[in-house]
Amino acid sequence: MPVAASALYRLATSLWLGGMVVFTFVMTPIIFKAYGRDAAGAIVGTMMPTYFRYSVAMIAVALVARLLAGQAGPGVRRVVGTALLASALFVSAFHAFVLLPQVESVKKSVVSFETTPKDDPARRAFSRLHGVSMALNLLLILEGIVLIAGIDWFSD
Repeated sequence: MPVAASALYRLATSLWLGGMVVFTFVMTPIIFKAYGRDAAGAIVGTMMPTYFRYSVAMIAVALVARLLAGQAGPGVRRVVGTALLASALFVSAFHAFVLLPQVESVKKSVVSFETTPKDDPARRAFSRLHGVSMALNLLLILEGIVLIAGIDWFSD
């Protein structure tokens, strides 16, 4: 079981990080380059719930597999790696189930991002929430990189 669980852990962690990197740094910029701001926002906004739930699922699978593989401890790197993964699960769940609904709600009150002034209260609220979302997204990517390239490649 530990060998299969370890393989599942590495697969889920890689799918989680890879999915986030492709969506954030490849797909989203291509969509915003190909379409106007409002159309691109609608396309990306349609994909966001699936993107965030996918991250939650992959992180949860990775965490369970890590525990089953006996990679949770003892040892500093194992404990830190497990704590990073637990933190990522919390942040990702917050992102998917708390922050995203707030962003979507505020976004509905902005008629057009192309014509609505930047100082419009709804647009400012959206910008603030979007900034928090982007920061959390980058934090999750960083946690994934640290797990894959930093923590798990070395033993205690």
